[in-house]
Amino acid sequence: MSISLQDAGLLNVGSSQDTNIYRLQAPELGNRYYIVSAPGTRRLMAFPEVVGYDSYLSMLPATTDALRYRYSQGGEEDVDILTILRGGLNYPVEEACYRSGIRVRDIHFVSCERIIEDHVITGLEIKYEKLRVKKDCTLVIGDIIATGDTLRLCLDQVVDRFRRRGGSIRRIVFFTIGGTRAIDLMEKKADEIRGIFPEFEGFDCYFYEGIFTVYTDKGATGINVPDIDFGWKGGIVSPEFRRYVMDHPYAILEKCIIYDGGARRYEIPVHFHEALEYWEGVWGRADRIDPVRLVGEKLGYEKPLSYEDWLRVTHLGGLKNESLQKLWADETHLLENAAALSIETIAMQRMNAINALLNKYE
Repeated sequence: MSISLQDAGLLNVGSSQDTNIYRLQAPELGNRYYIVSAPGTRRLMAFPEVVGYDSYLSMLPATTDALRYRYSQGGEEDVDILTILRGGLNYPVEEACYRSGIRVRDIHFVSCERIIEDHVITGLEIKYEKLRVKKDCTLVIGDIIATGDTLRLCLDQVVDRFRRRGGSIRRIVFFTIGGTRAIDLMEKKADEIRGIFPEFEGFDCYFYEGIFTVYTDKGATGINVPDIDFGWKGGIVSPEFRRYVMDHPYAILEKCIIYDGGARRYEIPVHFHEALEYWEGVWGRADRIDPVRLVGEKLGYEKPLSYEDWLRVTHLGGLKNESLQKLWADETHLLENAAALSIETIAMQRMNAINALLNKYE
């Protein structure tokens, strides 16, 4: 199964102070998918400088507002949290539940680790689990989804344990910085879980700032990592995040919107070394990088578009937003003037900024 987003659009279903919530409208969807946009998540996903506890706090208002919206739509008062170690610890779902007046009955843990042989990832392995099985359970989960392999393995493990021990799952609420592959995975898994637990209602998935795609090659820089690094082309990005990037234009040239979530929170020097490695690679290849191609790749379209075509490509045509025309004009201006960008100078500025921060953590 592969769900096409070609005819998809966004419907604004809720707002709270500075947070906007959009529901994905697309044919043949069995689950509910949302994009939630807020100042903290925009800053987190535009700048690798947001690290440690600050990266956790940046997601808290958006997560809280999403849960309040869900509760206002008839969501459960009691939930369980499933934490996928260690990336899931970055997500403030327990505190957001507390702030939303939702009672957390239990917190479950599953550890999923990479199997590495000769510096090559050859698979995944679950080494630890703590599950308190019960009936009619709503699970709340937070984790990054790129290929979806980690989530697939963890869901298989959890569902099997609930089945074997006489429990059942009613719904799964998922928060993610993630990509389009999450939709295919959740559509398939919903059918599989419903075959085991007929009362299963499906997934509610909340994407922070957008439903991104993963690179299939090394990209315009020649150094992006396929199946790991996120991009915009073929995905759906909130208008607020697109606007934020236009206001901070170097952000669009970052490796991806998140880097490694676990290191960003718990091994900050490792995170900064990864960010630095990317910019050193860009600097070393600057004379071979086409800035026009690079900016087009990052925006998700290769050449300037008419306003009507831009609305179609960005999937924003269904929104009643008077600022969209200026956003289109600013993106067009960036693309039209991309040839004048000095990739070498930008890379050097970013390297200096990251090195200055890295020295504080080493």
